[in-house]
Amino acid sequence: MSIRQPASRDLDPSFSRTAGSMARSPSERLEPTRAPARPRRSRREREPRKSRPLLRFLNAVLTLVLLLMVAIGGTAYVFDGQIEAPGPLERNKVVVIPRGEGTQEIAARLEREGIIADRRLFVAGYLWAKFAAWMDSDKAVQLKAGDFEMRQHASIKQVVEVLSEGRTVTYKVTIPEGLTSQQIVDRLKADQNLTGEITAVPPEGSLLPETFVVQRGSERQVIIDNMTAYSKRLMERVWAQRKKDLPIKSWEEAVILASIVEKETGRNDERERVAAVFHNRLRQNMRLQSDPTILYGLQGGKVAWGRPILRSEIGQKTTHNTYQIDGLPPTAICNPGRQAIEAVLNPADSKELYFVADGSGGHVFSETLKDHNASVSKWRATEKEIKAEKEKAKTGAVPIPSSDTGQTLPYTNAPGKGLIRVPPAKEQGASQPEKAPAKAVDKAPEKKEAVPAKSTSNAAPKPKEKEVLPWATQDATKK
Repeated sequence: MSIRQPASRDLDPSFSRTAGSMARSPSERLEPTRAPARPRRSRREREPRKSRPLLRFLNAVLTLVLLLMVAIGGTAYVFDGQIEAPGPLERNKVVVIPRGEGTQEIAARLEREGIIADRRLFVAGYLWAKFAAWMDSDKAVQLKAGDFEMRQHASIKQVVEVLSEGRTVTYKVTIPEGLTSQQIVDRLKADQNLTGEITAVPPEGSLLPETFVVQRGSERQVIIDNMTAYSKRLMERVWAQRKKDLPIKSWEEAVILASIVEKETGRNDERERVAAVFHNRLRQNMRLQSDPTILYGLQGGKVAWGRPILRSEIGQKTTHNTYQIDGLPPTAICNPGRQAIEAVLNPADSKELYFVADGSGGHVFSETLKDHNASVSKWRATEKEIKAEKEKAKTGAVPIPSSDTGQTLPYTNAPGKGLIRVPPAKEQGASQPEKAPAKAVDKAPEKKEAVPAKSTSNAAPKPKEKEVLPWATQDATKK
């Protein structure tokens, strides 16, 4: 028996079985299921969307901002590469930026000096650095004046950093020990790296010699003030640490004696012994008899240290000549260094009263006049040998025996004439200088070991007319 199917179902696919419905027959089960019907949209959904101008504007703005950011980022990347690129400078160089120059003038100067290749790029790099500092809330970037050392192949960024941070080149101003205050003032005035005037010459001994690291344009008076302040600080530190049995009673007296010690020896290992000699002489009321005090008494602050001392100058009474006055001079004769001051405040423990040069830069110290005179004689022999060697090297004289007498006569080389004889002194007649100035080479000599006590009268004791000091040469010039 066949199953009867409606004709409409076979022809109209709309009558196919839907998903989930039960098949009524095996043949219907074999038929494909029908997809579910499309849901109906509401009327509102079926209407076309209206355009929104604000949204389109915002989209355009965001797109433009994004493009600008990309462009700025690319430009910044290229710009950073240019300002960080090595510069044209082939070697380190110091450039001077005067006060009052603006950004354009500085850029032009750097370009002329060969430090940068393009002044416009430098200005742009400087403005970029200022903007970056402003964004980071850092200290404002400002180009400064001064002396600046630019490194080899320094980039524009590095140049801007050097000029804005003020890393200027420093200079050393060295004031050596043993100069007078006037000589120190003259030395500072001659330094072209310093500026300004010095109001007045400081008192002798009030300045502590030192080496100062300064920038170009530093004030001269500031250096003077610093030296004065350093001297006061040293006084506060070392005066309390002095030995208690010293014959000096004040800081001023210590500086005066230290100035004498400073000029008597330049060796650090002798300062305490030299200071002890002067302390011992002060205790025994002996005159100090220091050669540098003769020179300072004659010329003051403009003294020429190291020149020969004439014998007539030894007997010339001045305010500072310790051969003619008792005790210490009224003021220092120079500005001593801290080592000389410390030596005076803490001298060596000795009984020595004399010292004389030994020919090697040092001195021979003695406790008695007899030993001192022996040291002086030894030094005189050494001095003659040194002088003879210098004269021989200067004139080129060679000894040649005479053909008639067999004696050795001095000869010298004359340009174009060979060897010629140098006549002895008595043959030279008036052409020979009458006498040469004596040179004070020994230190703190004394004419006799026992010295009488100081006179109680106001008149100074007169030296003997035929006084001959053991260190003075016999052919000294007399005025």
